[in-house]
Amino acid sequence: MADGRARSKEGYKTSSSTTTKTITTPAKLYGKDVGAYDDIDVDELLAQLSPEEISMLAKEVDPDDSFLPPSQRTNYECEKEPTGPLDRKKLIDHINKQALETPDRPELEPFVPGVVRGKKWIPPPPAANLQAADEQIAIDLGDEYEQALTDATQEEIIDLAAILGFHSMMNQDQYHASLLNKGQPVGLGWDGITKSAIPKLFPAEAPNTTDPEDTIQRIKSDDSKLVEVNLNNIKTISDEQFDKLFEALKSNTHLEVLSLTNVGLTDRTALMLAAAIEQNHALRVLNVETNFISPTVIVTLVKSLLTQMTIEEFRASNQRSQVFGNKIEMEITELVEKNTTLLRLGLHLEFNDARHRVAAHLQRNIDRNDPEHCHPIPYYRFLHVPIPTEPVPTKLRVDKRDGRSSRGSYYRPVRIEEELAEMSDVEEEPEEEPEVEVLPTDYDVEEDPDNVVIRPPPSDDEDM
Repeated sequence: MADGRARSKEGYKTSSSTTTKTITTPAKLYGKDVGAYDDIDVDELLAQLSPEEISMLAKEVDPDDSFLPPSQRTNYECEKEPTGPLDRKKLIDHINKQALETPDRPELEPFVPGVVRGKKWIPPPPAANLQAADEQIAIDLGDEYEQALTDATQEEIIDLAAILGFHSMMNQDQYHASLLNKGQPVGLGWDGITKSAIPKLFPAEAPNTTDPEDTIQRIKSDDSKLVEVNLNNIKTISDEQFDKLFEALKSNTHLEVLSLTNVGLTDRTALMLAAAIEQNHALRVLNVETNFISPTVIVTLVKSLLTQMTIEEFRASNQRSQVFGNKIEMEITELVEKNTTLLRLGLHLEFNDARHRVAAHLQRNIDRNDPEHCHPIPYYRFLHVPIPTEPVPTKLRVDKRDGRSSRGSYYRPVRIEEELAEMSDVEEEPEEEPEVEVLPTDYDVEEDPDNVVIRPPPSDDEDM
């Protein structure tokens, strides 16, 4: 028993400690191990080969050497004599001639139109769930609509699809023709392809013939007939002429519209324009778009509008810097909110906060200048003052040099002293004394230091 247990234990140990060993056989080449060829001199073997054997070996072996030309690395070897430089036309003619002279391979069975050779492909039937889905989607439109759709032409169906907004069922020409009721293009149909339209030729815009020097002299002499000046697209204006123009603009009292679009304004000339705006009290519209003005100078221009408060429209977009930045836009927004006469602003603001605040303030300015929303004497609504019988003018042209009003403002300029004087002249009506309620005599009143108690009279049923 003991020996059997020992043998069983030994057998258990040997079985648990069994390991598998993988025996790899060495690779052989031509019956010998690959390692046996390490000491062979390759140059000596190549010297023993004949030229024919070397050419045969070169055809079977690719050296894969990038320093060798491709002609020496390929198996193909051309034994023909060179015919000279490449003549492309000659080569193409030879290829075409060879293609025409080469006979076609004969057909085993001649072609017969209408005869199907082989097995004809039949599409498999759709799945049962797809057929059920198609049957569920079917809609009964009624006999009247079914008859109308059945008798409708293809153009009418396309018009209906355009009205319903099915853009993927038609091309762009068909859609626009349906919306504009022009009639469908002939020959397009459902599979029509939109052809490129011939671009329309528009005549070139006539050049601006305004004489800058003559205009400067008229502005300097304060010509009463010169109300609008348009110097757009005149790029030959020098800095000296800009200096004369803006210097004359300071004292001009009749010019109302000044347009300087695409004239090459720089920061230096724009600062001179800002100084002229601060002194001019007649200008209403200023346009300096498409120039080379930096964002900081644009802020200076917007700030100069606050001095005279006469400009109603200011445009300065498309400058050298397309993006102002948050700081510049917030400064422009704060300056616009202080301006009570500006009605239109031509600036590209990137941030939503600045755009919304500027738009809301400009709308308030428009409403303030609208005569339908304006009250000539607003304080009559809040004070007990009799309304005068004489009509009050709703539109006054006030001299702008005193800084009190802008051109054509719809309100009545009244000083505080005049208001106080009018209020003091009005006789105040005596106030009526309030009526005092008298308590019924049947009630008994008992005064208490903290409260007043009112008792009803006793009833007949109660004990006296």
